Amino acid sequence: MTVAGVTGVILAGGRGARFGGQDKGWVDYRGRPLIEQVLARFAPQVEAVMISANRNLAAYRALGLPVVSDSPEFGAFAGPLIGILAALRALRGGWLAVVPCDAPALPTDLVRRLRMPQRAAVAVADGRLQPLFCLLPATCASDLVDYLSEGKRRADAWLQRIAAVPVAFEDAAAFANVNTPQDLAA
Repeated sequence: MTVAGVTGVILAGGRGARFGGQDKGWVDYRGRPLIEQVLARFAPQVEAVMISANRNLAAYRALGLPVVSDSPEFGAFAGPLIGILAALRALRGGWLAVVPCDAPALPTDLVRRLRMPQRAAVAVADGRLQPLFCLLPATCASDLVDYLSEGKRRADAWLQRIAAVPVAFEDAAAFANVNTPQDLAA
């Protein structure tokens, strides 16, 4: 179910260091690239989707979606908050739903449930904050710039700083990331 006023971003801008330097979005998982699997579950939940990426830009654009890259003042590959900032800057108001490219089982009701508090919100599963599964108002971009300018990069700490509402999800497996070749094999 599409949630009005929400644009989604799939974070695919990392180095893939734990994956031997591979671009995780293009890692094959059950016969399809991770990015395609995440997109299939995420796109129906939002009005539009963009991808945050720092390499293989032509391949990501071939999916027919806008692609944003890390904001240059903080450097490329400086963490997921830099990609989130680029996406927030690309918004024209409204809300940004954030998911990583390596979570192929993400909840199909994620955005609807995060939107319920009408404030910034973040998923919690099995008692653990899932900081890269969040919903942010476009207006929080300036606070994120301030936070990053202080040299800080922890997504969980920034979400606490902006008082993101924790939203509990029962199925912790839905938030499992494919971070390593071992995760992929499992």
